[in-house]
Amino acid sequence: MKKKRKLRPETSPAPEATVSGELVQIFGLGVFIFGDSGIGKSESVLELVGRGHRLVSDDVVRVRRTPDGRLRGRAPELSRDFMEIRGLGIINIKEIFGARALCAESDIDLAIRLRKWQRGREFDRLGLRFPKDHDILRVLVPQITIPVAPGRNIATLIEIASRVHGLRRRGYQASREMVRRLNKALRTGRREGGGAGERRQRNDAR
Repeated sequence: MKKKRKLRPETSPAPEATVSGELVQIFGLGVFIFGDSGIGKSESVLELVGRGHRLVSDDVVRVRRTPDGRLRGRAPELSRDFMEIRGLGIINIKEIFGARALCAESDIDLAIRLRKWQRGREFDRLGLRFPKDHDILRVLVPQITIPVAPGRNIATLIEIASRVHGLRRRGYQASREMVRRLNKALRTGRREGGGAGERRQRNDAR
C-alpha cells in the first residue's frame, strides 16, 4: 500500500526551496541523498548513473511542493547536466553517458542520509524500527540513514535501500518476516520439547 505524504501541521512556508544534496532516480523512485560535505555523495551518485540510474541534480536541488502534497525536484538551470567530482572537476553527464542518464524532474520519494560511521554510535541493524522522516517544505519524506566507512560500497547500499523502501510501500518488511519465522520456530521447539519430556516421564515410570 502506498504511504500517503505526511504534512506537518505548522503554517506552510513558500512552496519552493533550494536544498543541499543530490537527487537521482533509482528503480523509478526519486531518491534525495544528503549528508556532510566530503562524505562521498557525488561519487556515489556518479557510480549509480554508471549503473543505469538517472541523475536529476548534483549538489543542490530546487524543490517545489505540489498542491496535492508531493515534492518535485529539479536541477537549477545553471548546473543542469553537470556534476562536480573531486579530482576530476566539472563533468557533463549528458556528454559522457548520453541523454538517457538524465531526468529533468522527479518526485522525491525517499531521503537517504549518509553519515560517517563512528565507534559507539548506534545504527539500526535489524530494520525493525520504521525510518525517521526528513522534513522538506513541511512534507515528511521517509528517511534511511546509511553509515559510511572504508570498504562499504555506498552506491550498492543506496540501491538496496531503494529496493527495501519500494517493498515497504507494498507492505513487505524482511525484518517482520524474520520475527514471524523466529516465533514459529520457538513455538515448534516448545511443542517438540514438551513431547520429549512426556516420553521421558513415561519411560521413567516403567
